[in-house]
Amino acid sequence: MGSGVSSILATEGEGGSPETGLGDLPEGCVAAILLHLDPPEICRTARINLAFSGAASADFVWGAKLPENYRYLMSLVADEESRKAKSGLTMKEIYARLCRPNPFHGGNKEFWMEKSRGGICLAISSKALVITGIDDRRYWNHIPTEESRFHSVAYLQQIWWFEVVGGIDFCFPAGTYSLYFRIHLGRAYRRFGRRVCNSEHIHGWHKKPVRLQLSTSDGQNASSQYYLDKPGSWILYHAGDFVVANSNTCTKLKFSMTQIDCTHTKGGLSVDSVFIYPKGYRQEKIATTSM
Repeated sequence: MGSGVSSILATEGEGGSPETGLGDLPEGCVAAILLHLDPPEICRTARINLAFSGAASADFVWGAKLPENYRYLMSLVADEESRKAKSGLTMKEIYARLCRPNPFHGGNKEFWMEKSRGGICLAISSKALVITGIDDRRYWNHIPTEESRFHSVAYLQQIWWFEVVGGIDFCFPAGTYSLYFRIHLGRAYRRFGRRVCNSEHIHGWHKKPVRLQLSTSDGQNASSQYYLDKPGSWILYHAGDFVVANSNTCTKLKFSMTQIDCTHTKGGLSVDSVFIYPKGYRQEKIATTSM
């Protein structure tokens, strides 16, 4: 029963000579095996022995896991410490750096790489969006909150013409991506340590659906419509998908969220941000029914 274990641990054989175990595998062979694992698995195998530990840090292993345009992504990493060190980083260190939140464009946009598959995710703050009436406090306010990765959301009290527009020019790795608006009916806050939702201003969203749209510089278009009827929680509303064919060509993306029927007012809505994820990536509650 213990013979299999003893052979792996390289104990002595019957003739007194050591048997071959995992520790005798050449590091290059181990690295070739690791190419078939995902990054978290590679990190776990590093604990097996010295050969696996060395192979798990090999540049060609981690280089194969990085997006094709990782140099472009690293050029957006803005903090001074990383700028000084970027030229001397190993591929494993570059992978780890890209997995951290990386703010750019004044801190109102942020990208990061998901650890398991190496897909690029992107978030755009409400402060980077063009919102009709945002400068008039009768309609909108920016309110601080810990429920946003940007620590601030745009809150609508009431308005006739609801329109939120944005865009970005970004070199995404090749693949299919989904765009979402993260919004919340009502205003969330904390009272005596408990989360509370103020629904005082919620009105008008049941009369007409909100329309979400996106378009790309290469002619792709998508749209969806939703009635907003789920107060009290943050929800990702899916605008549509787009495909990136070339990692080295930047995609110009435009998107909008509108409800511009001026026969009635609408209000009580918190707008956090726009998220772009690799298609199929799931992080929080997503609206699954569109018109």
